[in-house]
Amino acid sequence: MSKQNFGGRLASGILAGCAGLIVLSGASHAEEKIWTVEPDHSSIAFGSIKNDAIGESHHFSGISGTVGSDGQVKIDIDLTSVETNIDIRNERMLEFVFGDSATATLNAEVDMDDVSALEVGDSTVTDAFGTLSLLGADVDVDAPLFVTRLSEDRVLVTTDGMAMLNIADAELTGGIDKLQEIAELDSITRVSPVTLRLFLTATDDGES
Repeated sequence: MSKQNFGGRLASGILAGCAGLIVLSGASHAEEKIWTVEPDHSSIAFGSIKNDAIGESHHFSGISGTVGSDGQVKIDIDLTSVETNIDIRNERMLEFVFGDSATATLNAEVDMDDVSALEVGDSTVTDAFGTLSLLGADVDVDAPLFVTRLSEDRVLVTTDGMAMLNIADAELTGGIDKLQEIAELDSITRVSPVTLRLFLTATDDGES
C-alpha cells in the first residue's frame, strides 16, 4: 500500500462518514449543534492479502473529530493506533509506511442548507468531499456513506458497501514494498477494502 493511497482512500471513508453525519441532521444547523465522534465506539478497518491467498483484517481505533453547525468537518486519525494483530507488524507499519507522521487529518465542508433532517430510525446514503493531510501531502478524497439517526442526538455512520483503496494513489507504495521485503512475501495487496464505523453525538454549539 502506498502512503498516500492507503491513507487517502482510507481517510476518504472517514470523511464521507462525517459528512454523512451532518446530512443526518439537517436540523442541526438551525439548532446550532456540533457533532463529536465517540472514540471508544468508532474505528476504520482495512484488509490486505499476502501471497495471493491469505486475507487479513486491520484497523485504526484512534479516531476523533467534530462536525460543526457551520458544516466544517475535522477528523483526526491516530496512525499509532493501527492494529494488525501482530505486534512486530504494527511497529513496521509505523516505521516504514507512516514514517514520522503520528496523525492523518481530514478536513471537509458540508453545505448544511442542502441537508434535510432525518427522523429517528431513518437512514440515508450521502457523499462527502474533502482533503486528507497525510505524510506532508494533501489528497482529495470522497466516499459514499450510510447514515442512520439512532436518536435526536446520536448518529451512526458506516461505509455504504466497501471503499477500495489504491495504494499508489496515496504514494504508500515504497512502504508496502519494504514490508513485503522484510516479511519475505511474494506479494501484498496493492488495493485494499476499507470500512468505516463512526458513532457521533450532538450537543449545542459552544456547550462544554
